Amino acid sequence: MAYTKQHSMRRVLHREIAGTIGLLTDEQDFTAMRRYRTFPFDDHESYLRQVEDMLRTRADEGSHTTVALFDPEEYAEFCAESGLDPDAPASRTRFTAELATTGPTLSYEGQPLTELVPDLVDEAVRKATWEYASSVLSRIGPCATCGEDIGRAAFDRASDLLLRILDAAGTGEHHLVCSVSAEPETLVAVLNADDNAEGDTRLDEAEALEFTTVLALGVATHSAGALVMRTSAPGTSDRVYGWRLRGDGLQPLTAGEVFDAYCTDTESGDIVSPESGVDYIEPPDLGDAGQVGGHTH
Repeated sequence: MAYTKQHSMRRVLHREIAGTIGLLTDEQDFTAMRRYRTFPFDDHESYLRQVEDMLRTRADEGSHTTVALFDPEEYAEFCAESGLDPDAPASRTRFTAELATTGPTLSYEGQPLTELVPDLVDEAVRKATWEYASSVLSRIGPCATCGEDIGRAAFDRASDLLLRILDAAGTGEHHLVCSVSAEPETLVAVLNADDNAEGDTRLDEAEALEFTTVLALGVATHSAGALVMRTSAPGTSDRVYGWRLRGDGLQPLTAGEVFDAYCTDTESGDIVSPESGVDYIEPPDLGDAGQVGGHTH
């Protein structure tokens, strides 16, 4: 009887423990880990099936699991800096625990891995984009003329531009995409916002921070870039419009320029058919302070 009670209590306690698993999402990363003798898997597809079975079992038992993106290069660096043996299960466990607080993660909510993996990779890209943009902004330093911190001023400017855009957008669901030319590749940030009839705006604060940081990078470095917005509201056609970055302001794109941007395949350059029920229009007025030359550093 005592054993049965203890076993039951352990099962209850097991459900109270949140877990994290470091996931090797692609074949290349999986192959990199196979060089370690203690890594127990030899086939990526089989590995993913076993991970999914484990996640489903934990969910059925009432346990919460966080899935983190496991990067073999970062793992090797972590072990070197921490003085750990990379060919040891305990080292992989410690690195995974670190990922739970510092790395890109998603909660497992019963979704198949075919959905979870792309979302996890997107989360990693978002985090890397924000970290890179933040790092560049912090390194720019003060203005040689006035002494003001250029990165901080650019972030304030970007925040003001975003507020002006959302205020001018009106009621509806808004999908914003900001792209800024950078090395080695263009940075892209996405923000979803919802304006109700009472004028309240709902958005994800983390998304808003990432979006503003990327826009600020374009402002601070005067890089080529663009901001395109799509607004959906019941009973009306979707509206698509945008601006190009010019200095520390935004220059409206013509309806034709927005149409060309939306109806051109970004990889091949081929023209694609426009969507039905979508109007490509000029953007709303952001006021003098939102336009090119509307603000001086």
